[in-house]
Amino acid sequence: MSSFRSRQELLLENLALRQQLLVLHAKRPRPRLSPLERLFWVALRGVWSGWKRSLLLVTPGTVVRWHRTGFRLYWSWISRVRKAVGRKPISQDVRQLILRMVAENPTWGAPRIHGELLKLGFDLSERSVSRWLQRANHNPDPARRWLAFLRNHREAIAAMDFFTVPTLTFGVLYCFFVIGHDRRKILHCNVTRQPNALWTVLQLREAWGYDQPNRFLIFDRDAKFSADVVSLVKQNGTEPVRTAFRSPWQNGIAERWVGSVRRDLLDHVIVLSQRHLRRLLKEYVRYYHEDRTHLGLGKDTPARRIAASVPPRGSKIISLPRLGGVHHRYMVAA
Repeated sequence: MSSFRSRQELLLENLALRQQLLVLHAKRPRPRLSPLERLFWVALRGVWSGWKRSLLLVTPGTVVRWHRTGFRLYWSWISRVRKAVGRKPISQDVRQLILRMVAENPTWGAPRIHGELLKLGFDLSERSVSRWLQRANHNPDPARRWLAFLRNHREAIAAMDFFTVPTLTFGVLYCFFVIGHDRRKILHCNVTRQPNALWTVLQLREAWGYDQPNRFLIFDRDAKFSADVVSLVKQNGTEPVRTAFRSPWQNGIAERWVGSVRRDLLDHVIVLSQRHLRRLLKEYVRYYHEDRTHLGLGKDTPARRIAASVPPRGSKIISLPRLGGVHHRYMVAA
């Protein structure tokens, strides 16, 4: 029995060496094993314990990796879906629609989304919708609810603030403005060297005049917004809302406008005097309302800039300078 086993191992070794010689004699710049040759080594590994000693072209680890790859391919092949059995799979379009409903309606759950899908004619179970909500990590975000609240009440909200501008002679000018949250319009803007409560009260009267003021007015805890200012705001039928200490993000619309006016205008000019700054701000407010597009308004302007139709081919586009050529507005030539 031992002699027969030795002869069997000798035959297997000769077979392994012959197979490797065939690979080396092939007309290739680098010896490469075909899938059939890889299958040969995988099979030889299963019937011969001394297969590692005859390996010359590849390492034993490579053969083991081939065997594992073949194992995965085999089970993938026998596990393939031959025909629709069990629950009907959800199409890609329906899955995208579910995720879209989750993103657009953060307070909706599986029953509400399932009801909308049924009304649209989609045949699926509520359990399937619930599973996709779990995959999407559906968790109503409080920030999204706060954003929806602000959108529903922004017509009734305004904000006011100050910002400083240095002059050529190293003086400091104070710019006061009131901005509405609805269309981001600047309701009033003025400049002074010595701001105080009385001056601020006069500016608020000029901002609203005889019009119905906004229901809420947001401002910070600056000393210039004293009790007299708060009293006037309440007399006009507006509820004052003070932000917390060192929390400029609570008055984000106003802070965003300050950043815009600095980037668009004040970073490119040197202010000479109070009169000069007032003229620059007047021009900028006009540009801001009529020409400058805003992400928060869907690429529109506060004054609702009318979009032109698709210009004919070869039309001439003209540019109109704004703010002394710092910015431009583009139009199709008549």
